[in-house]
Amino acid sequence: MANLDSIDRRLLAELQDEGRVTNVELANRVGLTAPPCLRRVRALEESGVIRGYHADLDASKLGFAITVFAMVSLKSQAEDSLRQFEDAMRDLPEVRECHMLNGEIDFILKIVSKDLQSFQEFLTSKLTPAPNVASVKTSLTIRTAKQMPGVPLE
Repeated sequence: MANLDSIDRRLLAELQDEGRVTNVELANRVGLTAPPCLRRVRALEESGVIRGYHADLDASKLGFAITVFAMVSLKSQAEDSLRQFEDAMRDLPEVRECHMLNGEIDFILKIVSKDLQSFQEFLTSKLTPAPNVASVKTSLTIRTAKQMPGVPLE
């Protein structure tokens, strides 16, 4: 874990909440002047604590009406088989998240799609035939009660 002081944590909390804040405004919010604030942010970026900055897009306004979670079991859990599956998922833009799990299910995927017909086509033509897939169980999201990127910093 990174060795962060209270100012670093405040910088991260502010940037996590509003990644487009200017350096001057960020410095004001955490009680610094602009130059040391920028140095700290750059150090956090260079150390990999800050991996990037992203826009939070509204999927439904962009035509992605459904979100599906897919629980995938593989035929083999050998490292080469796991890597082949992970590489295949990285190549599918509809798969927004891919997490390896312990237990009965090997992976859980978060998938976005324009509609049920598009998802069915994705499922049968891309996901099910992916390397090493033994079975796929899916659950369609009814609504999202909470969606928070990042980590708690308090």
